[in-house]
Amino acid sequence: MPFCKRKCQYCDFYSVTDFDDYRRYVDALLLQMEDYSASASSFTVDTIYIGGGTPTVIPEKYLYDLIDGVYRNFKVFIDAETTIEANPATVGLSSLKKLRRMGVNRISFGAQSMIGSELETLGRLHGPDDVERTFDMARRAGFDNISLDLMYGLPGQTRATLAESLVRITDLEPEHISLYGLKIEPGTPFDARKDKLDLPDEETEYTMYEKSIEFLKSRGYDQYEISNFARKGRECQHNLRYWTCGEYLGLGPGAHSYFNGFRFSFKRDISAFIEAMERPENGVEIIDENYAITPNERVGEYIMLALRLTAGIDTAEFTKLFGLDFEKMYRELLKAYVDGGFMRRTEKGYAFTVKGMYVSNYILSSMLDFDSEIDRNIANGTDR
Repeated sequence: MPFCKRKCQYCDFYSVTDFDDYRRYVDALLLQMEDYSASASSFTVDTIYIGGGTPTVIPEKYLYDLIDGVYRNFKVFIDAETTIEANPATVGLSSLKKLRRMGVNRISFGAQSMIGSELETLGRLHGPDDVERTFDMARRAGFDNISLDLMYGLPGQTRATLAESLVRITDLEPEHISLYGLKIEPGTPFDARKDKLDLPDEETEYTMYEKSIEFLKSRGYDQYEISNFARKGRECQHNLRYWTCGEYLGLGPGAHSYFNGFRFSFKRDISAFIEAMERPENGVEIIDENYAITPNERVGEYIMLALRLTAGIDTAEFTKLFGLDFEKMYRELLKAYVDGGFMRRTEKGYAFTVKGMYVSNYILSSMLDFDSEIDRNIANGTDR
């Protein structure tokens, strides 16, 4: 749902602020669902995720039509985890009650910080009090599965202000918390003035991450992925599907999919998307990328995604899936990372330490540089 009232200073997700023909857009999404209904007939949907942008910008009646369309076009488990993202400034008690009656049973609020000055710097529409007030309304509306997003490494943020945000967030007792480090993405307003931003240094940012994990653990939130923490049994099932290489179907401009052995995405162009759905005879192309997953890519993706989870790589499962020996393939790298404190040996395989999670992109990049050798190993039926 690529709509926002205002773009945040750090955000590079696709969204528009000057579009209001929501009826036409939702109708286009419904047509796209119809296009995929037959090819998905052998699947039963267990998670639905409505993200953006800010889905709650649009009127509830269109969200109802959207959810109804999912149930009409696909087989859906009766207890499917159904999540919607929301900005605390875009919902009230009435709209939250309507969402709950639609079957939405999980809501994710983008709090980002509980410090007013930090929210202003980010360009957020809401203040700290709005987060607390909206959270209370969501509880009163019947939501018993609420997630809150928080960011660290923000301009002007200190360890003390992050600690204050963590206290205020956990005092609300959400079921789930996502903690993301700020990344300055190309083309964003932050990128245009990155040299002027008062950003924490790398050592401070790492300490923020490390101490946040310790604090969240003390408050009953177990880390299950690099950026995600949950009460027991409240992990986000939708995101776990990504990290365990499960299939998923994304709809709308900018959406990505892994479906029937292919990875594909749609162009970030809402006008072209609507045109393609309304007038297929005109041949408007909206596919951005579309490719079959090779055996080598499957191995690489499995490693990259599984190591995001605190459970890490199960070496026996890896051998079962790919016929390869993970430890032999990466013997030298594994030893170096374990000795350096970046990885740890688990009962079933290998996982990142907190130190490793913080620099996970670098480590994964070095491991996946072995792609050509993995390809040869698969072709030869051998491993290093």
